[in-house]
Order: sequence, then structure tokens, then C-alpha cells
Amino acid sequence: MTNWFVTTNGDLKSRWEAAFPDAQSAQEHNIESQIKPGDLIWLVTTVETWPALARRLVAANVTVVILSYMPNDREALKALDQGARGYVHTLAAVDVLKQVALVVANQGVWVGQELLSKVLGGSFKALQQRTEQNARPAAECLSLLTEREQSVAIAVTSGAANKEVARQLDITERTVKAHLSAIFKKLGVRDRLQLILKLANNDYRVNS
Repeated sequence: MTNWFVTTNGDLKSRWEAAFPDAQSAQEHNIESQIKPGDLIWLVTTVETWPALARRLVAANVTVVILSYMPNDREALKALDQGARGYVHTLAAVDVLKQVALVVANQGVWVGQELLSKVLGGSFKALQQRTEQNARPAAECLSLLTEREQSVAIAVTSGAANKEVARQLDITERTVKAHLSAIFKKLGVRDRLQLILKLANNDYRVNS
């Protein structure tokens, strides 16, 4: 796996090189011809077309982390909406960069804890409000799932871990994982956080 840092001028910051001695630099116009599946791409938001580029890179089977000089919730949600697996300050410390790389390389998602809590709590609240209004939550998405898959998906929106979902539905963790894999495939999402954003629909979807 190669760490690629995509900036407007192709320069590497010393902290990036300290975190990843093998780091490579690139610019928007040449990054797509150099990457290989499994690479980790760190894309700086000073690249004006970063949302569209992030989507293309994700489609090329690489992992994308967005770097921002002025992190904020709206931009973070936009990054996640494009398929990025991480969002962090451009000037993050070396140790933080290493932690981010470790998390996303293991299929995790890295955003600030405060934002993650907002997304989990807010999305679940939005789904509950739809239910109270006698409307099936995100019906257009849930209708694609089996009854048991719907139960798993809704349980996940509350932030429940696989073990807790298994306990709630009286099934094994292995079965929960199998259902999640099917759910992700049917709804076109990559992980739990994107599933929550998908089910929350317009409440949290950020247009590019």
C-alpha cells in the first residue's frame, strides 16, 4: 500500500513524510494514473474539485481520507458522502496521521468524536420522527431489504454494535455480519456510517 498525498502543487509536508517515509505526492491531474487498488489517498480540500475526485478515487478501489485546513461538520459530512473513510486536519500531528491510517486500513471510519455522535444521534432521531409520522423510515431504501435485514439496519442506526444487534434480534454475531454485508451491497454503501447517512436521506445528505 502506498500513501499518496494530493495537493494543488504536489508538495509534501514534512509531517506527512515523518508519518509515512514512503509517501508519494501527486496533483489532481495525474493521481488517477498512478494509483493502485488498496492505496491510501490523502486528498487536501484546497484542490477545488476534491468532491468529484474523491468519488472517482473511491470507485477505483482505493481508500480516501480528506485533509482540511478548516475542519467543520458540513465539510466532514460532504467528505463521507463522497465515500471518504476519514476526515482530519491537514496539519494533524504525526501520531494522529498514523492512527487515521490504521483505522481506515481496517475498514474503520475516522471523524471527530463529536461529529460522529451528532450523526449517530441525529440520524436515529430523524428516523424515529418519520416513524412517529406513520411513514416508514427511508422506505425507498428499506423496501429493498428483507424483513430481517430491515431489522438489522434499523438497529444499526441507533449505534448498536454487532454484539448488541445480535442480542436484540436473538441471532448470532456471524449472522449480523452476513446481513450487514447483504445490506451494504443492496444499498450501495461501504460501511455502517454510510448506511446511517443513507437511511437518514435528506436530513444528512450533502450535495457536492
